[in-house]
Formats: sequence, structure tokens, C-alpha cells
Amino acid sequence: MSPHPRRRPSSAQYSCDMPDTLTTARSLEEKLVAARTASRVLATASTAEKDAGLLAIARAVEDGAARILPANELDLANGRDNGLSAGLQDRLRLDDSRLAALATAVRDIVALPDPVGGVVRGSSLANGLKLSQVRVPFGVIGAIYEARPNVTIDIAALALKSGNAVVLRGGSAAENTNRVLVELLQEALADAGLPADAVQTIDEFGRDGATELMQARGFVDVLIPRGSAQLIDTVVRESTVPVIETGAGIVHMFLDHGADERMALELAVNAKVHRPSVCNALETLLVDARDAERLLPPVLAAMREHGVTIHADERARAIFADALPATEEDFATEHMSLDLSVAVVDGLDQALEHIRRFSTHHTESIVTNDIARAERFLAEVDSAVVMVNASTRFTDGGEFGFGAEVGISTQKLHARGPMGLPELTSTKWIVRGAGQVRG
Repeated sequence: MSPHPRRRPSSAQYSCDMPDTLTTARSLEEKLVAARTASRVLATASTAEKDAGLLAIARAVEDGAARILPANELDLANGRDNGLSAGLQDRLRLDDSRLAALATAVRDIVALPDPVGGVVRGSSLANGLKLSQVRVPFGVIGAIYEARPNVTIDIAALALKSGNAVVLRGGSAAENTNRVLVELLQEALADAGLPADAVQTIDEFGRDGATELMQARGFVDVLIPRGSAQLIDTVVRESTVPVIETGAGIVHMFLDHGADERMALELAVNAKVHRPSVCNALETLLVDARDAERLLPPVLAAMREHGVTIHADERARAIFADALPATEEDFATEHMSLDLSVAVVDGLDQALEHIRRFSTHHTESIVTNDIARAERFLAEVDSAVVMVNASTRFTDGGEFGFGAEVGISTQKLHARGPMGLPELTSTKWIVRGAGQVRG
């Protein structure tokens, strides 16, 4: 990396031609410069041009299974040999149905409005100046993530539609899969007449590459980490590039006094077992003490039928004995597996206090028939997504109608919650005048 990372690289230093991208070994800095050059092309690309690139990507994902799946199986085999957790293996795994879902998500992005150039607000001043605040791409987005090859496609597609180039560090666990995916992405972009350099991978540079990416201020405009709490914390602490923090998901559901038994069971089970390895899966179930004897046996019995291991506090274990004693660490852990922490609380106040103490501010849900307590829960819980009578599995860009997502932002600056196209843009002010001078 240059000893002067804040300098702006020359736009003419490296070509965006397809042959160079795929056949010439490049240094990390050369890749960053090429991404910057490509970002300038994308910033002025028309919606039709970007949509053509997205359709080419969707076709490449669908037609590329013969290249993708063997590489993915190699990564899975390496993961098993290296003791990769079951949850991360699930995130790493691709199959025909998951590839089809990725292609569908890319096509869904085609149907979404192009955020670039959208007017956020505007006005005319008394002196005749016309002001407008419009959406513009960030430029170059960096992403650091682990064992999530779907992110390679999702972020590339969202970045393309929002006019950004991306530099990807996907981690060693998915290195073979990501290499093939990036090759397919670059080929698709070139076929659509767009710069292949708009998507780069720096996986070959290992951890040193991730460190340099975090220090690439002036080359990279914003950095988005996705993965474990440890990975995210490292990026937030060590990066000189502005970071949009996507947090771990210690997700809570509170079964309120009077909650409908059938609804409580269906929502809790879906939130936990539908896909336990993802960040919006339920990790802690809280139940009002007045209804614990009514709700806990059926809900936890259903969990056990699905293979869930229950980690329960003393009050919950007195009602449902087929459980391990819950520790403080259990309530502070994002399990990402078929493990569930359970506690009995004395009403909404204690539930809110528990959530304030252990939440990672991702998603929390209340199951209730009481409108006043529902509204209080919505108002007082400080998380990116707060729900009433809904499974936490709905915290997802695709489910929210964004086509896909870059991640779930748990911070409060710029973006919060599922991040789609508008969240990958910044704004600039445009001023149109007719010779006005300030007096």
C-alpha cells in the first residue's frame, strides 16, 4: 500500500479491459486504483446500462452452477476438516436452489428504482438560486465478510445498481467459491459493456490484504463488515476508512402476559429453527412469569422436537426440566445454532431491562394482545428493527422488498436496519443560478 494512503489515484493509470482483469496478476493497490477508475464509469452509467449488467449477472449465476458448486464443495470439505462450525457451514453452502434464489434476488434489483440522481429535497431561494440535494454513489465500497458467498453476489448487484464499484475480502473459508463467483461477475459485466474492474477480490492477499483494505482511506469510500462479532469489532476499531457497522444478532422475543399460545409457539419456533445460523434467528426467549406455566411447556416442547437445546434460567427449568442451566454467557451469546436461551421475567419492565442489558440492537419482537404494551415495546426498545407479533426472520432486505441486502446495520449514523439501494448512496447539493453574487 502507498505510504500516502489519502492521495487520490490517477484515473488513467490502469485499464478496465476484461483481459487484463482476468489474466494479469495485480498488486492490491493496483486493484484499488482499477476499482476507483471503474467507479467513475458506473457513476454516470444509465439505469438501462446497469440493469443490463444485472441481468447478465443473474444469467451467469444460473448458468454457472457447474463452475460454482464444485468450488463450493471444496470449501465445505476444507471447512469440515478445519472444524468450521455447523452454522458457518450452512452459511457457506450453495446448492441449485440457493443459486436460483440469488439469481432471483438480482432480477428483483432490476425492478427497483435507481436511487442515483433521486432528489431528496430542494428549494428556491429568494435571490433565485435553485437548490437540490440529490443521491450519488459512494464510489468504491469495501466489504469484509466470512463464509458467506451469497454476499459476493448480493453486494456486487446492489453496488452496480447504485453506481458503485466493490472490493471484496470474503475470507479463507469461501476462497474457492468466491474466486469463481468474482470471475463470473467480471465476465458478466464485460459482456454487458461495463468495466469488469467494478468487482474486485483481494482474497489472495490474505489477512494482510484485509488489514490494508481497512487502511485504504482515499482508495475506498466506505467499508462494510459482515460476520462474527469479533470480525466486526476488529474492523470498527482498526479501520481508517469510514465503517457502516453491521452487528451480531442476539435477538430476543418476549411472550407477553395473555399472549395467544398458538401464535407464540409458531412465531418462536419459526424464529429459531427456520434457519438458525443467520443473524435474525431467535437467540433468547423471554416469557412473562404470569403465563410461564401455560406457554413454556408447549413452546419448548416444540423446540425440542426440532432438535433445539434449551439453556434456561432456574424459573424456566422449574417448569420445563428438559433444559440445561443457563449462564450469564448464554444470554450474551449469538449461538447461530440450534441453541436457545430462555428466561422467565416479571412483566414488561423486566423484559425491557433484560433486552437493554444483552441486546446487540439488531431485532427484538413481542408477542402480545395488548395494544398499549405493544406500543410501549416499540417505543422503548432501541434496536434496528422492533416487531409486534411477527417472526424475527423477517428482518431481511429481500423480505423488506429491497431485492437483497448488504447487511443489517445496527448503528445509528447514515443507515440502520436492512441496507438496500438508497443506503449505498450519499448525497450532494446542486445549486443552479443565473449570475447571483452574495452581498
